Amino acid sequence: MTANNLLRVGLIAYGYAAKTFHAPLIDATPGLKLTAIATSRPADVLADWPEMVVKTEPDRLITHPGLDLVVIATPNDTHYPLARAALAAGKHVVIDKPFTLDLHEADDLVQRADEAGKILSVFHNRRWDSDFLQLQSLLAQKTLGRVTQFNSHFDRFRPQVRQRWREANVPGAGLWYDLGPHLVDQALRLFGLPDSVSADLALRRDGAQAVDDFHVVLHYKTMRAVLSASTLVHGGTPRFLVQGTDAAYQVDGLDMQEGWLKAGLRPDLAEWGQETRSAQLYRSNNEQISSESLPLPQGDYAAYYAAIRDAMLGRAPNPVPAREARDVMWLLDLARQSAAEGRRIAVI
Repeated sequence: MTANNLLRVGLIAYGYAAKTFHAPLIDATPGLKLTAIATSRPADVLADWPEMVVKTEPDRLITHPGLDLVVIATPNDTHYPLARAALAAGKHVVIDKPFTLDLHEADDLVQRADEAGKILSVFHNRRWDSDFLQLQSLLAQKTLGRVTQFNSHFDRFRPQVRQRWREANVPGAGLWYDLGPHLVDQALRLFGLPDSVSADLALRRDGAQAVDDFHVVLHYKTMRAVLSASTLVHGGTPRFLVQGTDAAYQVDGLDMQEGWLKAGLRPDLAEWGQETRSAQLYRSNNEQISSESLPLPQGDYAAYYAAIRDAMLGRAPNPVPAREARDVMWLLDLARQSAAEGRRIAVI
């Protein structure tokens, strides 16, 4: 803690993830102070944060005196070396998803964080999506009975390949590294590790250089979890469609929080996360189907950084422990192996 009882945060990068998610969420969290940002575009930072300390090199931010937490929102292939350097400098670390490029890097960072006695966490913010929170509640109450199939889709229509690293032929690019971590993390939160994985990772768009469509199945003993995302879906598909022995859960569209952040709304507003969508609960009785509309709870991305603050102060557990993010990387790796070899891969 610093003298003014604020935990000081340094943010590496000021691209989409940092500008849209991390900076406003950190700034809205009592007890945290966004103190310094490292970027190659300092004018962009100063236009939004005129009083901000700006560093042009990540290593200069990592060694900036007084920082308690370093947040890494850089291109995926730099997560590992930057996190390693921040841990070595004695900082707590948050990494934007995906955790690393592969399981080996993830395991190494977990070990380094343990040895340093520092918090290492990954920004799996979609644990706090409104539709996912509702689904967690239904499963905890056993409203759906035994789940037999879990469908999680994140589809959009973006037919043009953009000139950016996320869509280039570089390590860590593509939709499986971008949206896959969200969908895998949610499935693991609900059902734990599967028995095996089968995957189809594809390049569908004209001129595509990185995966822009995936269909991945996590095989469990009595159910399957189907995770898919595409850039070529008109009109969208259900975000969640979950079949159980007693009922089914369906919700369309996406959680609103990302859109609100893009529009410049602050996550400390009282009405933050209030949904206009509703979910549907379906039941069958004697081949007659009934439906019930369910309101969605408030989404709460700001809960992540509030929990990080409390974990740093020793008041609460790490909201996304590195070991949980490590399992996400394990399944990302297995799915890539499955797609490359054209076969189901056991999780052992």
